[in-house]
Amino acid sequence: MTPEILDATRIRKLLFLGPRGSYSDFAKNKFIEAFDLHCVSTNLKSISGVIKALKDENSEDIAAVIPIENSIEGIVRETLDNLSSLKKEEYKIIAETTMNIEHALLGYADKKSDIKIVRSHPQALAQCKKYLQDNFSDSLIEEATLSTSAAVKSLQNSEKNIAAIGSLECAKMYHIPVIETNINDELNNQTRFILLAKFLSPQTGHDKTSITFSTENKAGALNKILTILDEHNINMSYIDSRPSKKELGEYVFYIDFEGHILDDKIQKAIEELKPLVKMFYVIGSYHNIV
Repeated sequence: MTPEILDATRIRKLLFLGPRGSYSDFAKNKFIEAFDLHCVSTNLKSISGVIKALKDENSEDIAAVIPIENSIEGIVRETLDNLSSLKKEEYKIIAETTMNIEHALLGYADKKSDIKIVRSHPQALAQCKKYLQDNFSDSLIEEATLSTSAAVKSLQNSEKNIAAIGSLECAKMYHIPVIETNINDELNNQTRFILLAKFLSPQTGHDKTSITFSTENKAGALNKILTILDEHNINMSYIDSRPSKKELGEYVFYIDFEGHILDDKIQKAIEELKPLVKMFYVIGSYHNIV
């Protein structure tokens, strides 16, 4: 069954990866403004927790914002692993947006040499790896947290020798001093966030479609799918695979390509590839919110 075309006025609750002050929180605000949403927002501690809450409520009134890709660290595996699990409830990606990630070192230390522990989300720690190596000794302890904002918030009751990596906005929110700004190893650091809801986004002419599927575990199975897309002149922008967790050697594939699932050539391609797959799900057709 094809979901209804997007009616954002129905959304009354918006979940996001928190706590408040996370980049997911800021992305959530962009979606609220773009769709003129009138809803309450609720933060959850993990991506898996957000997905579970969506599935438990299984309602047209609820939507969610989670990160899916970073320009430096690549795809967010926890998100990718959870997307195909939404097939039964028919949740779709209905929009995406990109946030510039500008990390800062935050804390109460009088000087950097006093810092013995740095906390943050694993991706933020990885994105500042060279900075940490250049500015601290090998004895520095890196502590992983569920989000950058959780790391920053934890400093409210911590010792001076503990610092966090997070945003300037989050530092202001929790009244944490800024030790140093622009500590990203790469200046062009962006994270892509998606908005999930129980709708299908309408065609805009500037759309992207994401699908997931599994094939028989035999030679040439994936190549047949890619050949169909090529024959219909469908431009693929991303492909990845993850273990199915059901059988050794069996994988679930994820593909992004240009166009909307309701476009004629994509409809024809999908009809051709469906008989060749064991599982197939359209994760969404959507456009970018600037």
